[in-house]
Amino acid sequence: MRVKRGVTARKKHNKIRKATTGYSHPNRVSVKRGKQAVTRSLQYATRDRKTKKRTFRQLWNARINAAARTNNTTYSKLISGLKKANISLDRKILAELAVNEPKAFSEIVKTAASKSK
Repeated sequence: MRVKRGVTARKKHNKIRKATTGYSHPNRVSVKRGKQAVTRSLQYATRDRKTKKRTFRQLWNARINAAARTNNTTYSKLISGLKKANISLDRKILAELAVNEPKAFSEIVKTAASKSK
């Protein structure tokens, strides 16, 4: 018996079309161009998830350093003091404290400074 592929092909095409909503006209209308665009966008998404982690860590470090310098120390001395004092706060939390709770951050800096000497 002859097998016709119309239903399967239509399903594949609709899957591509659904994934390309919001793309520019040729990438949205043409199935071939759409498939290329979706593949490329998935590659970018994978790459940029890694980049996002890197970028945020840089931002946190810059914020911690700025707040540490207002408390008369440096980033490296602060992190070293925290490790010696067995204070296990990650950089994300330290940056949040530095921005939103400066008094709490200055207490952490004092504790770290006293342990590093």
